Amino acid sequence: MAMKRTKTPWMKAEDFGRSLPHGVGVNLLVTDMAAMEAFCRDVLGARIIYADEDFAAVELLGSIFMLHADHSYLDNPMTGVTAGAETRGAGIELRLYGADPDAAEKKAAALGHIVLAGSIDKPHGLRECYIVGPDGYVFVPSARI
Repeated sequence: MAMKRTKTPWMKAEDFGRSLPHGVGVNLLVTDMAAMEAFCRDVLGARIIYADEDFAAVELLGSIFMLHADHSYLDNPMTGVTAGAETRGAGIELRLYGADPDAAEKKAAALGHIVLAGSIDKPHGLRECYIVGPDGYVFVPSARI
């Protein structure tokens, strides 16, 4: 594992791991930590719990997910999955239930991100849009109609 971190983490990795609640976890491998952190904060309205050059813990809509820089995963089996991939997470939608799709769409467009599909009321009872974030991950802010 190659680390570029220059500051002391806010807590030990093992303490953070033990603190995570039961449930589904999401970890995104990213090429540019600062870009993905800014996208999460500025477009999705996430709260950055902690971030450095290697890792970020992000709180969004009551859930916590993580960002790991590619270089921090050099000894991880996922390295082979992402090596040479132009976009990440092909076929995966990161659905954000309870997020305002209109506000996220407006922020994404203003910041130059790709809006794959604009906000629209869907037959399944949600208003949603599709936004492509850094590294090609697709986020779907969704609100009940």
